[in-house]
Amino acid sequence: MGLKSEIIDTVKGILDTNFQIEDVTYVPEITDSKLTFGNKGLKFEATVLYIDLRDSTKILNKHNKSTIAKIHKAYLYTTVRITKSLGGEVRSFNGDSVLAFFQGTTKTSLSNAVEAAMKIRYMIANSESGINTLLAKYSAVDFGLGIDDGDILCVKVGVGGDANTKDLIWIGNPVNKSVVISDECKADYYIGISSRVYANLNDNVKFGTRKNAWGQDEKVDMWIPYQLFYNGQYETFYKTSWYWTVY
Repeated sequence: MGLKSEIIDTVKGILDTNFQIEDVTYVPEITDSKLTFGNKGLKFEATVLYIDLRDSTKILNKHNKSTIAKIHKAYLYTTVRITKSLGGEVRSFNGDSVLAFFQGTTKTSLSNAVEAAMKIRYMIANSESGINTLLAKYSAVDFGLGIDDGDILCVKVGVGGDANTKDLIWIGNPVNKSVVISDECKADYYIGISSRVYANLNDNVKFGTRKNAWGQDEKVDMWIPYQLFYNGQYETFYKTSWYWTVY
């Protein structure tokens, strides 16, 4: 059989075969035995955190490859370490972006994802964090974080038998919207969340305290509403410049 015929037959089989979806209560990984190259996917509920490094081209033009590798390794390690400390699971690196999932769409999973984002923002962007100044010696790092939640479909793709050509893809509006929201975020408002996430947050990541004109502590909303064009219409999302100190 020629290459063309093989591809046509395989694609026809994919398109003509019913797709099976199984609900699971965890974030799938590449070694999951339930995931095959056949028409099957695993659906789960999750809070999605997406972070993307800004101005990659400027960094590429400014530094040699080994320096760029060090910047990326430092930034990615910080992101992964904080995400996992709050129960998140990192599932995708794409150049200088990270896709992570916090299983579930509860107040706890939503708030944990937001706390992780605030801690990442502190460690990378705050001069008191200890690593911000280390990164700044090479290049100032700008980034955007987007968070949404909902149903995600995980599908295994690639060519069976070849470890280098298989991966997982993550399908669903929460993933897409997190990416779009992150695009709207930059210094000093690094973090953005959907309106549904905002409406279901615990108070500790929704409200903060500031001194008023009389020197008294007053409760304030940490989030500011903005408009986002998504799926053909405008909708409200929220951004913040607040952060969570890491000790």
